[in-house]
Amino acid sequence: QVIARFEAERQALAMMDHPNIARVLDAGATESGRPYFVMELVRGIPITQYCDENKLSLEERLALFTAVCHAIQHAHQKGIIHRDIKPSNILVTLHDGVAVPKVIDFGIAKATQAELTEKTLFTQFHQMIGTPTHMSPEQAEMSGLDIDTRSDIYSLGVLLYELLTGKTPLEESELQSRGYDEILRCIKEAEPMKPSTRARTLQGEERTVVAKHRKVEPARLGSVLKGDLDWIVMKCLEKDRTRRYDTANGLGMDIRRYLNNEPVVARPPSQFYRFQKSVRRNKLAFAAAGAVGVALLTAAICGFWVARQQILLRQITEARERITHAQILFNEGNYRESEELLNTIPVNHLEPSVMHSGLRRRLGLWQALQDHWQEAAADFAVLMKLEELLEVTTDGSDSWENPRALDFLYFGPSLIELGDFEAYETLRRSMAAQVAGTTNSLTAERICKGSLLLPADEKLMASLVPLYDVAVRGQTDPSLDLTKKTWARISLALVDLRRGHYTNSAAWSQRCLSSTEKNPARTAAAQVILAMAYQGLNRHTDAQAYLRQAAASINAALDEGERPPLTDPAYMYFDWIFARILLPEAEALIGNLAEDQSAKLTNN
Repeated sequence: QVIARFEAERQALAMMDHPNIARVLDAGATESGRPYFVMELVRGIPITQYCDENKLSLEERLALFTAVCHAIQHAHQKGIIHRDIKPSNILVTLHDGVAVPKVIDFGIAKATQAELTEKTLFTQFHQMIGTPTHMSPEQAEMSGLDIDTRSDIYSLGVLLYELLTGKTPLEESELQSRGYDEILRCIKEAEPMKPSTRARTLQGEERTVVAKHRKVEPARLGSVLKGDLDWIVMKCLEKDRTRRYDTANGLGMDIRRYLNNEPVVARPPSQFYRFQKSVRRNKLAFAAAGAVGVALLTAAICGFWVARQQILLRQITEARERITHAQILFNEGNYRESEELLNTIPVNHLEPSVMHSGLRRRLGLWQALQDHWQEAAADFAVLMKLEELLEVTTDGSDSWENPRALDFLYFGPSLIELGDFEAYETLRRSMAAQVAGTTNSLTAERICKGSLLLPADEKLMASLVPLYDVAVRGQTDPSLDLTKKTWARISLALVDLRRGHYTNSAAWSQRCLSSTEKNPARTAAAQVILAMAYQGLNRHTDAQAYLRQAAASINAALDEGERPPLTDPAYMYFDWIFARILLPEAEALIGNLAEDQSAKLTNN
């Protein structure tokens, strides 16, 4: 069994490459034939212990948990089910002062496509594999029922329950006092209390300590968990796995919606579902009298469902027809009429549509070209929602490019030009959280650039440093062309500028300017950043020279009054807007310092 677990863990870890999963570095056998593997050393402590010792708020705990969801999603995409998710298998370590959870111990992992090892873990009759307090009902069943990724979703729900309340749904002390069969029955049948209810049952000193660890007043502990967080957790803990989240990413996205004050997918169970649960618990009592009632109720619900589906189908059909008509209007150059028609589609009727996304993007660009920033921002807001529905951002850790990161470079500047700095602040923090753990350098550098159009606080900067590191690695990626690498240097220069690393910022800016691949808008942005970096290095003359060059280019490009047609691909309007947003900051910095220097010389 030990050898089997050893081989399973080595093979599982070797299949994965994710910043939140411990990595295998080497493997082999000694001269005597003993197998070994070399694994990344994780100097961390269990996630629940870390959260309590550092008194993390509920929001901070949820942010850490989201990273864990990304890691488990990566494992699932590699065909690996962990099967033993619990706090001791998720260690939190610090990277440059930032808490990073690491998933470890894939010793009882299960592969969905092939065997991880030729040896078997089931060497004894009815041997329980896993941890009872965190085990899904189907895992406890041991009946041959295929265990799929939704078993890990259940265990993630137990972990989330523990992070929120300090307790597991089924407490270990209670299980230890029961016999083996009773333990299995509890796992498969016992309905746990909602997190808010469990929090309210805590008494005295225990309640005070749990609340203090979460920066919540003891009297409010239950109320802050009530509602969305209850629903999210209980959806994970459904005994019927078909009612759980389909993916770890789906769970992570619902947590993200909660943190962004958006409606969550998880909703409280319907009255009909509760009725079904009651029937299952009291089968004999409902056997006779309930049969007729259930039949009538089912018929009524089916009739309502059919009617509702017909209405919904008609609404969706009408929305699709409007999108098609709007596309025709757009192709004919009737941009305003196209947008007005799209805006008649209710938000709750939006559905995944590549055509609608493309239209919204081009209409937003059209509004921006006319300095209609209110309308442009509205278009880009809908675009971001559509792309979320398209699930093109299925996982912040995905290796492919994230389209929302590119549209963020439209939406963010639009909010700044509009003057809605509060909305921009919310957006940039949300985007940085959404792609935490990404391995795609284009996504990483775009989020860095879009998030630093205005100065940022230490917390946001800390969340961007791992993205900066990914973007740096992209400079040596042979699959990226020179154009993309040159654009990325703008982002790298901007991050170093905001961190006060002026020498590095100047170096990245100069590398951008020296590229053989030229672009006037990018050149102007690099000159603005370089000017501020030189000012930080006290090279005032150089700073003023580069600022003058940038200002001349930006003013010439944007102040001529006549804008190019929307269809002109050579005119990168938002790249000029990016440079224009940075320009006043540089002028204020360099101009003020120059005036101060002049005043000192006069006084002397």
